[in-house]
Amino acid sequence: MIDAIATRRTARGLAALVLVIALGWAAPTRGEDAPAHDLLNAVLWMQRSVEYKATALGAFALARIRLEQALTDPSWTAAPKEQTGAYQSLPPAVVLDADESIVDNSGYQAWMVLNAKTFDAKTWNAYVNTVSSLAIPGAVEFARYADARGVKVFYITNRTAEEEEATRKNLEKLGFPMGGSVDTLLTTRKQPDWGSAKGTRRAFIAKSYRILLNVGDNFADFVDEYRGSEAERLKVMEQHRDRWGREWIMIANPSYGSFESAPFNFDFKLSEAERRKAKRNALEAWPGP
Repeated sequence: MIDAIATRRTARGLAALVLVIALGWAAPTRGEDAPAHDLLNAVLWMQRSVEYKATALGAFALARIRLEQALTDPSWTAAPKEQTGAYQSLPPAVVLDADESIVDNSGYQAWMVLNAKTFDAKTWNAYVNTVSSLAIPGAVEFARYADARGVKVFYITNRTAEEEEATRKNLEKLGFPMGGSVDTLLTTRKQPDWGSAKGTRRAFIAKSYRILLNVGDNFADFVDEYRGSEAERLKVMEQHRDRWGREWIMIANPSYGSFESAPFNFDFKLSEAERRKAKRNALEAWPGP
């Protein structure tokens, strides 16, 4: 047992070393010398808390229950906008987002925290190509369960078509079912109309399958109207109140997503300081004693 634990620790250490060498990243600065970073508590929660693991396991346990209910109800669909026509007789499918829904990229987030970095497409692509994302608790088990029940598992991810090969390798490495002869990994720009909004890809699936569940970590995984103001987003969320926890299963992700972009109106041309100011201004604070 001790030898097995030592082997796993050695493997993790080697993987981390390979990651640093492959990307040319400096070793992270820890302790008192580490710069302050907005993501610290979010990443710490995702990597270390039992609360995060329990939340994820609970979400996928609920997904199993809902899947069984959906299989007995031919009118059930998780794609109310895209599922049209006589869909009741179509074979069943589920749609899973990838990043922070079924795969954990907190290693990349932690690198940003320890090195005072923000998201950058170049470093993100380098991370993706290391094929080192981990499985979120309960995700592989749910995907395999659905597959065993004869439900096709599709992955709609906003990773790019250029990142598809590494993403496929990572999912296969973790044990996710990959659809056999059906291409179930739908990345952005794989087809001309497949942009960051996911409705066109859901519609593509809905032509041939009845979508029973949609699992994601971001509002954008469920609706295309995610870029509105906070009030508009809340209105859309309320319009679909009965779907949450039924056809739509949300996985907790406190580190990034449309929730943190809405306060600055998705204007990524703003400086980091301007974006932080907008987010601080959005807080509803107790006035104090």
